[in-house]
Amino acid sequence: MSFVLSNKSANAMHAEVASESVAAQEVSSGIPRWADAAIAAIGLIVTAPVIAALALAVAVSSGLPVFFRQKRVGQGGRMFDLYKLRTMKPSVEGPQITSRDDARITSLGRFLRRTKLDELPTLWNVLCGDMALVGPRPEVPRYVNLDNPGWHAVLKVRPGITDPVTLRLRNEEDLLAQVRGDSEEYYLNELQPSKLKGYVAYLHERTWRSDVRVLWQTLVELGIKSGR
Repeated sequence: MSFVLSNKSANAMHAEVASESVAAQEVSSGIPRWADAAIAAIGLIVTAPVIAALALAVAVSSGLPVFFRQKRVGQGGRMFDLYKLRTMKPSVEGPQITSRDDARITSLGRFLRRTKLDELPTLWNVLCGDMALVGPRPEVPRYVNLDNPGWHAVLKVRPGITDPVTLRLRNEEDLLAQVRGDSEEYYLNELQPSKLKGYVAYLHERTWRSDVRVLWQTLVELGIKSGR
């Protein structure tokens, strides 16, 4: 059963997560918040020309809006707006998961998703404190099931832009494209439970050093993709 967003359900989620102690054991801290904010601020300043150029390219190729905004579940069950460059056709409904061959993805969007350049605006979420550089990827409310104790551990920390699970599943869209049948059902019943286990395992052993290592591995992977 998934958790569907409404004003009442959002408040209920926050209250339930806040009142729960983490099952089994506490999660560990990673990169300090002040360091996250400083790196995000520098990143935004350095990449501002790139974001502006890509935003213009999105506007020219597929119109407005240039940014994609979506509700995600953050630390303590709080909802926040996640920002990315738009990679899909505007105002098109559909599943909240995306496979490689999704017809909603624009031509430019495929390049942005492959290189992860669409996620540069997410540094704003890190600067604002909604997210961290390293942590479990934030999920849409529809796919958060608080009956699963793993979510209570995951929601104890700020969600992140990258993490070890995301690095291992960097070809997730290719995997979903190979699913025969309902890809959303496969995601909820197979892929997401596996991701949750990976998130919890990492959170129980993480340190600031391991987070820095994940960041470095992410940058290396992005460099390899950009060079292809």
